[in-house]
Amino acid sequence: MVPILNFLDGKFVAPIEGGYLDNFCPRDGSVMGRIPDSTEADINLAVAAARRAFPSWKKLSRKERSDFLNRIADRIEEKLEIFAEAESLDQGKPVHLARTVDIPRAIDNFRFFAGAILHSQEKAFQTNETVLNYTRRDPMGVAGLISPWNLPLYLLTWKIAPALATGNTVVAKPSEMTSMTAHLLAEVMRDVKLPAGVCNIIFGRGAKAGDALVGHPDVPLISFTGGTETAAAIGRRAAPLYKKMSLELGGKNPALIFADCDLDAAVETTLRSSFTNQGEICLCTSRLFIEDSIFESFTSKLVAKAKALQVGDPRKAESFMGPLVSREHRDKVSGFVERARAEGLKILCGGEMLSLAGELANGYYYPPTIIHA
Repeated sequence: MVPILNFLDGKFVAPIEGGYLDNFCPRDGSVMGRIPDSTEADINLAVAAARRAFPSWKKLSRKERSDFLNRIADRIEEKLEIFAEAESLDQGKPVHLARTVDIPRAIDNFRFFAGAILHSQEKAFQTNETVLNYTRRDPMGVAGLISPWNLPLYLLTWKIAPALATGNTVVAKPSEMTSMTAHLLAEVMRDVKLPAGVCNIIFGRGAKAGDALVGHPDVPLISFTGGTETAAAIGRRAAPLYKKMSLELGGKNPALIFADCDLDAAVETTLRSSFTNQGEICLCTSRLFIEDSIFESFTSKLVAKAKALQVGDPRKAESFMGPLVSREHRDKVSGFVERARAEGLKILCGGEMLSLAGELANGYYYPPTIIHA
């Protein structure tokens, strides 16, 4: 069992009310640990810690804050393999994808903003001989950051790094389905001696911990990545409090395939853009519009390639796709496919839950699926 605790005011602490959630492994369906089921009380303590840390953190020079971010990046890089294995175990993505994309990009996030803050500029212009207008950018306070389960560390650090670089303090709530690398990140922050309270990571469900964070009067900044319905609820909660919001939401992304394309290259690109990370990326291709004259040739090639993709153990190098992130998500995907089938659409490949052998039998596997409307 992997122990995960809240990171609050520089310390690892249990949730105040003592509630925990099971953390399931997508690979085999087993319970691999527990995470705090944090409540408003935990969020209140985290926000208070972040508020206490804010005055001294914002007074640090840009160079000092930049140095902290670089030290965090260096430490993650030292532990890259540990992070990659944890990301794969927790989310289901192939470990080679976490090793070459997710974790390196998280490292790059810290290094990018460590550099950017040293070179940011403020605007000024003179309206006449006696008046100079200028823009001054000051940190606002506590940033509430809510990140998703599909790219757990990558998108969490994409929020944390700029918030810290610009002098804000942080209360972050990662997805309750993928908490392991956030916990490892908290360990890194402790190791590099980031001042207590500057970055707090609280685990739990969106309906409890997330809602409390969004509605807290001492959190002027909210950044959320996730679904449109949740974003609408956040907007209704945060807008009356005049909070600044950044909402990065999902999409229904089309690809247009024209007759003058390089057919083989278009097939390979479409395959990769559709099924990388099990298709669990907001910018994955989910609709195809193909010019009539190449429809059959393109589709036949794409279907053959999709059928050949290896779906299996995310720890193995030959697996292009691992399991979906949770049983609930796999069942949701399956339900969409069954609805398409019931409406008379043609399933060209996939379309049935996979049951793999041995220890993977209870994993959340689903094959690449292409549907002709």
